[in-house]
Formats: sequence, C-alpha cells, structure tokens
Amino acid sequence: MDSKAIEPQSLGIAEIEAGLREQAYIADRSLAVSIFLSLQLGKPLFLEGEAGVGKTELAKSIGHLLNTRLIRLQCYEGLDVNSAVYEWNYSRQMLQIRLLEAQGKLSEKSDDFDLFSTDFLLERPLLQAISPTSGQNAPVLLIDELDRADEEFEAFLLEILSDFQVTIPEIGTLRALKKPVVLITSNRTREIHDALKRRCLYYWVDYPGFDKEIEIVKCRCPQASRKLSQQAVRFVQSLRKEDLFKPPGVSETLDWINALVAMNQQQISEAVLEETLGTLLKYRDDHEMVRNGIATRLLEK
Repeated sequence: MDSKAIEPQSLGIAEIEAGLREQAYIADRSLAVSIFLSLQLGKPLFLEGEAGVGKTELAKSIGHLLNTRLIRLQCYEGLDVNSAVYEWNYSRQMLQIRLLEAQGKLSEKSDDFDLFSTDFLLERPLLQAISPTSGQNAPVLLIDELDRADEEFEAFLLEILSDFQVTIPEIGTLRALKKPVVLITSNRTREIHDALKRRCLYYWVDYPGFDKEIEIVKCRCPQASRKLSQQAVRFVQSLRKEDLFKPPGVSETLDWINALVAMNQQQISEAVLEETLGTLLKYRDDHEMVRNGIATRLLEK
C-alpha cells in the first residue's frame, strides 16, 4: 500500500470505533477495546461466534481502516503447508534445469544455479503476510474459519503466531519486518487447541440486539424504509429464539431486507415471507418448521 497507510499503534479506542462506523461496521466499545489491545500488544485477535455475525467483515473493515492490504487464508479440511505457507515452483525449476542442460552448465557448481532459492518460491498467504519483501506497511492477515481445518494444521500456526516467522529448510528462517495485524475466526464447529488460543486475545461475537441490528441495517441498507427495517429485524430477532438448526445471522438479515426492497415491499406478509424465505434460512428442515406455524405466530406479533 502507499504511504498513507495508518500505523496500527497510532489509533485510540474512540478512533477505532468511529473508523469502523465510517466503514459501515457497527462495533460495540468492548469490541473496539479488544481491537485496540490487539494492535497495541501486537497479538492476534481470535474471534469466535455463529456464522454470519460479522467476523470476516470486521477483518475487511480493519484493512480499510488501516488503509493496508488484506491477506485472507480461507481454511478447509485438508489444508496443508503447501497451500497455506509456501510451495516450490516446480514447473519453473524444470525449465531452469532444461535451460542449464542446453547450455551445458548443469554439472557446474555455482550459486547462480540454486533451484531452491527465493526465485523459485511461491508464497502462500501466511508467508505473504510476514515476508520481508511484502512492503513497508504491515498487512491485515485473516485466518478465516480455522475450525474447518484439521487439528494438525494448528501446529503450523504456532511458530508464526508466536514469533511471526517461517522456517524453510532449504532457505532458512524468514522473519517479518513488521508484524501483520492478525485476526482468526471460528464458527465453533470444533474446539481450537489451547496452545493456539494462548497466543491470542479472545472476543466472542454475538448476535446483535434489536437497536444495534437496526443501526446495522441503516448503514448497510439505507434504501429500506424505517417501518420495513423494524418489521424485518423484529421478525429475525424472534426467529433466532426458535429451535432452528441454523438461525439467520446478520448477513441473512441484510440479504432479506435487500430482497424485500428489490421486490418493492413496504411491509412483511406471510406470502412475501414464503417467497423470500430462502434468503433467511438455508436448511430444508428450518423451512418446514417456519412454514408449519412459526411464521404465522411470529408475524402476528
């Protein structure tokens, strides 16, 4: 990024809260304090909570707030060091070998022919975030949905989160010139090991209350009328109290209201809910539960 990037340690709590609001992210003071401490202490911030409550969006907003790039590592089952940290550019190495063979230099011993140098290194997200060549401004590193990765993968993160360095056997240890701002998210589909949590600050991102969710809707869906926004938020807040397999998150609330606006709806009826239910709920059993009495009961309120 350019020289206008903001130093993380220069921001106060009020500046973080106001800056996130400018990015249309409504943060409680407790969350702003956690972000402030993470920036001041140079420690990763571990965000845990249900899907759709704004954990990933927070990392994007912090990246915009600091005017620096966001590096995202999306976790999944089977994620390994080759996909997350680094990999050798085998095709380029083979081309180099063939070139040396054609020049008759393959048998010569020279440092110029080192096939395991940084020239042949493919940097994956974790190495990009701490690479000495990544630029003057520290990036924001988002390790998203860590709970989806295998438990063994967490071991790869310990060295990075402790010392912000990566050891490559053929090259040595690469250390960050500036610590990246690290956010780790988890939807709690499994427990994350204590060894990793100890290296982080922790914050639980909960579903917002009514007033806060209304404020979020105003920021994200300004085209929605006040009446429609209040009706929709009241319905979603009530729906979360039902015994659903996957209650709707804030992102689903926003999707639903945008859908209602696109259909030129000014209020919510059972017919409109039936037509737009797919923006709120993503499981068939939940659809059936809502259709079989829950929708009528909640709309009557």
